[in-house]
Amino acid sequence: MSADFVHLHVHSEFSLVDGVARIKPLVGAVADAGMPAVALTDQSNMFALVRFYKAAMGAGLKPLCGVDLLVRNPEDSNQPFRLVLLVQSNTGYRRLTELVSRSYREGQHLGRPMVDPDWLTPESCAGLIALSGARDGDVGRALLAGNNALAEARLALV
Repeated sequence: MSADFVHLHVHSEFSLVDGVARIKPLVGAVADAGMPAVALTDQSNMFALVRFYKAAMGAGLKPLCGVDLLVRNPEDSNQPFRLVLLVQSNTGYRRLTELVSRSYREGQHLGRPMVDPDWLTPESCAGLIALSGARDGDVGRALLAGNNALAEARLALV
């Protein structure tokens, strides 16, 4: 792989639902591929963060930290949207830990931690970089449904 490529959405064994990658082999594979960095974005948690950070730094890689969040769908709580948030700064790290903690304390739905869309304000997301959630994000689902107007309206909220 080219050194210009960086994975920005990788789940580890700590994603509990769909992750199988162990931290050290993951970091080793990234280093062997010549990539300068990798982002760990486990689902709704940051359990692997310390182990990941130490392994990446030890391998000479830049560790990018983030979380793959579930965002409550106001129309159907059983079909939440996905949103990946990456840490950009110390402020972003604190904001992300607050959002994840709040999702467990206040946002549980059928045992799944979710953030409310109202919690995602410019202040609560300071120092974070948002990735769309692809086909499972709010914009992606609108596009897949052929509703371009809704996709544009959701993009306008950003």
